[in-house]
Amino acid sequence: MRSNSALALDRRHFLHRCGMGMGALGLGDILHSEVSAANSVPHFPGRAKRVVHFFLNGGPSHVDTFDPKPALQKYAGKELPQGKLRTERKTGAAFPSPFEFKQYGESGIEVSSIFPKIAACIDDIAVIRSMKAKVPNHEPSLMLMNCGDAILSRPSVGSWATYGLGSDNANLPAFVAMCPGGYPIKGAQNWQAGFLPGAFQGTFIDSKHSKVEKLIENIRNNGQSPSQQRAQLNFLQALNRGHLEARGGSDDKLRARIQSFELAYRMQMDATDAFDLEREPDHIRDLYGREVHGRQTLIARRLLERGVRYVQLWHGAGQPWDNHDNIKENHSKLARELDGPVAALLTDLKQRGMLEDTLVIFGGEFGRTPTVELTGAGKSKLGRDHNPYGFTVWMAGGGIKGGTIYGATDEFGFEATENVVEAHDLHATILHLLGFDHENFTYRYAGRDFRLTDVAGEVIRDVVA
Repeated sequence: MRSNSALALDRRHFLHRCGMGMGALGLGDILHSEVSAANSVPHFPGRAKRVVHFFLNGGPSHVDTFDPKPALQKYAGKELPQGKLRTERKTGAAFPSPFEFKQYGESGIEVSSIFPKIAACIDDIAVIRSMKAKVPNHEPSLMLMNCGDAILSRPSVGSWATYGLGSDNANLPAFVAMCPGGYPIKGAQNWQAGFLPGAFQGTFIDSKHSKVEKLIENIRNNGQSPSQQRAQLNFLQALNRGHLEARGGSDDKLRARIQSFELAYRMQMDATDAFDLEREPDHIRDLYGREVHGRQTLIARRLLERGVRYVQLWHGAGQPWDNHDNIKENHSKLARELDGPVAALLTDLKQRGMLEDTLVIFGGEFGRTPTVELTGAGKSKLGRDHNPYGFTVWMAGGGIKGGTIYGATDEFGFEATENVVEAHDLHATILHLLGFDHENFTYRYAGRDFRLTDVAGEVIRDVVA
């Protein structure tokens, strides 16, 4: 699948030059139609129409959440039999999880006590216990999980998804990224459009705020009426169109900027409605919770049901799950913030008949070591170092076979050993569920047909219903 930019360019020239320029008045609608049509259609009927991705930035510990390792208790306080592990920082003896694991649901999948509400939904969840990244550093691992490449600047998964599916709502962004308190590590690169048209980049929302005027800057114009804003925007568009035509109509960044102005104007009504949680009944707001993660997760549901294709929910600014010390206290706190809202979303989507075509993804950029991290003096910090060699991600809804476990790490949880899943495999599976053959879902850039999965990736068929 390739961009139809050449066709779009010819069409723009025709509109600019015929009918005394009156055809150009429809440029805003054409730019929106490019986002809606997304230059393509799915290769086959997809099971999922939309995605919500909970990103636990910093790297949650799989051996304390969804991958129980009883052998760690046997070796507690002792060196593992394979000797010192290849870790980024100095680690010591085996560190058993301070949390209890129990079986839940008909599937009997074991889940940590820090996620009791998510555990109650386990029969809708496929737990992938054999994820593998490449390096033990946040920045490249974030880029790998979000963009398919640890080094080069590539479009994010959300941008690829919206490029392929387009938008179902002309008045809202097709791709929204929410993070309370500011940016995660690598900032907007996590939801970048890369070499795709700029209209497919994620729109960032700082969800720490509860009022729509603070959630979305300048959402209301107190100095002009809507008709005055429209006249101002028409004038600005005319200037931009002249600027674009003088450059042969081939400036993708300028076209994206024109489209963003149009979207911002249209958002003033629909966004105010979508982000206004006062419109939700009290029992739904109580189900999700009134704190920041409850609010942003409920906003995500409201966006999804209004046609937004991809919503990414980050835990917080920086890397909150990066718990090198006191993992019992820190992971407990973070899990409490997410457990209720995530379970509420799964329950709410299911009640509304939306879970079957909404893909839910939950995980971070890597896991944590099964051995305890040490200070420079060799003292235990009661935390865990980064571990890219084996970790857990789970998915639910959107064509996922619930109540399943795929893959495994070794008996201590250090390295994926069975049915290893890399980022390209996860991305291939996401695209498959959306209706795309990842090997043929491409965009021509710099003389090459690029794809999200580069030259690798296999669909994880065993987790597809």
